[in-house]
Amino acid sequence: MDKKLSACANPDCGKQLLAVRDAIEVLGGKWRIPIITVLGYYKTRRFKELQTEITGITAKMLSKELKELEANQLVTRTVQDTRPITVIYEITPYGYSSSKIIRELYDWGVAHREKVMK
Repeated sequence: MDKKLSACANPDCGKQLLAVRDAIEVLGGKWRIPIITVLGYYKTRRFKELQTEITGITAKMLSKELKELEANQLVTRTVQDTRPITVIYEITPYGYSSSKIIRELYDWGVAHREKVMK
């Protein structure tokens, strides 16, 4: 393991930290969890449907984030031979496996908000 990537002197701690950083890299940012959540709920969505469902996201940002999610095998992109061409995005089983993590983040976020708003 590259010592530059780890803030821990202990190798086991470093491996844990690296794994967490990898997860945050894939799921982090303003838009990835909302995209995964929408696709997890509907299973499939066309580009415009995703853009409508996710308030505030631009077409450029949605396209960029979908490419990243596809590169990380969380989403598949299927081009259908129709007129006009239809592109369908679908959450993969691997992408769906992140729903447990997202649920834990939700639960922690609710508890945290309650704690700090007291």
